[in-house]
Amino acid sequence: MLAILRKEFNSFLNSPVAYVVLGVFLVATGLFVWVFPDSSVLDYGFADLQTLFNIAPWIFLFLIPALTMRTFAEEKKAGTMELLLTRPLTDTQLIGGKYLACLLLALLALLPTLLYYYSVYQLGDPQGNIDSAATVGSYLGLALLAAVFAAIGVFASALTRDQIVAFLAAVVGCFLVYSGFDSLASVFDGAPAYYIGQLGIAAHYRDLSKGLIDSRDLLYFFTLSAIMLLATRVALQSRNW
Repeated sequence: MLAILRKEFNSFLNSPVAYVVLGVFLVATGLFVWVFPDSSVLDYGFADLQTLFNIAPWIFLFLIPALTMRTFAEEKKAGTMELLLTRPLTDTQLIGGKYLACLLLALLALLPTLLYYYSVYQLGDPQGNIDSAATVGSYLGLALLAAVFAAIGVFASALTRDQIVAFLAAVVGCFLVYSGFDSLASVFDGAPAYYIGQLGIAAHYRDLSKGLIDSRDLLYFFTLSAIMLLATRVALQSRNW
């Protein structure tokens, strides 16, 4: 699995895809956090990074599928999938290596945004007047969100040999899981609305963004990622049916 991880990660770094993804993410978040007047921290008047954590999931919704669309679809289209499957690798190792490579690249995009935290920390009045617990929880939520989106993207790529189809399927899947249940919950009232909302990512992400690191939220993200990776394994094993 580590060999697959190194191969996939290096192939990302040797192609313009990784740099386009990193550049688009940083430029988009930078514009919303520092430039656009309706969302800029400098005009907002409060020392927090809520703008970053509100916009980042929507950017990830498109960028992570762009990373994962080639994982299996490209192998199938190039005819190297059969060669890869003859290697002494289990399906779990193959999926794990490709999945972790995509996830590491997504997490790499988050690292430069720590400069945003440092800047707001220094600009606060008094200095350091920022809710660090909420910031840590929000970063954890973004990392777990990226894990789920990457799992959905890898699953979508395993279903087809066309990268564009894999990208579109992953975007739709990520959107439904992130925002679809919230939209459906708004139709209902009371307990049904609450339980339907808890099926989606947004409710758990909001809790983490408040600095409330609850084991139930962590279990939700880990379980959803595991389910999508198991579905990917089933999709690959369907070649033997």
